[in-house]
Order: sequence, then C-alpha cells, then structure tokens
Amino acid sequence: MIRHTVAFRLKHPSGSAMEQDFLRAACELAKIEGVRKFECLRQTSRKNPFTFGLSMEFADEAAYAFYSEHPEHTAFVKERWIPEVEEFMELDYVAHAP
Repeated sequence: MIRHTVAFRLKHPSGSAMEQDFLRAACELAKIEGVRKFECLRQTSRKNPFTFGLSMEFADEAAYAFYSEHPEHTAFVKERWIPEVEEFMELDYVAHAP
C-alpha cells in the first residue's frame, strides 16, 4: 500500500469562490480508478505554512503509476495545480516494518 499525500497553500483568498472551486476540482481526482481513501483536508496547525492537504491510498506501485499518468490527473496538474498553488510539499509513504 502507498499513501500519497500533498500539503499545499493556494494563491486564492481564504474562503473565496475560487478556493472552493479548486477544492471541488481536486476532489474529482478521487474518481480515478485505483484511488482509495481519498480525503481533502484543512490544515489546523500553525507549525507550517500550508492550509490544505490531499491524502489517498493506492494498492501498489502500478495503481499509483496509473493515477500519476492518468489524463485527468495530468490535466488537473497542468490546468489547475501549477497556476493556482502557491507552495506545496508532496510525501509518499509505505508501511515501515521494524
């Protein structure tokens, strides 16, 4: 299992219609085959500059690669993410077995 997460801050004013439209568009990514446990999250900590997060899981590398290369994902990145996201941090996890 791979957990793909990204924390980000938008260029849009907080609470604006543009912010809400972006978040609605981001949630559409949950419909891509192989995406599991999709969550759109609002940051509550003051320990970092990010305001939102996306989290999702994939069964394996193949499912994650399918998502990464999917036309809906690549279009979202090009048309929405790049022009509208101010700053972000992407983290991908697998379970650690001690």
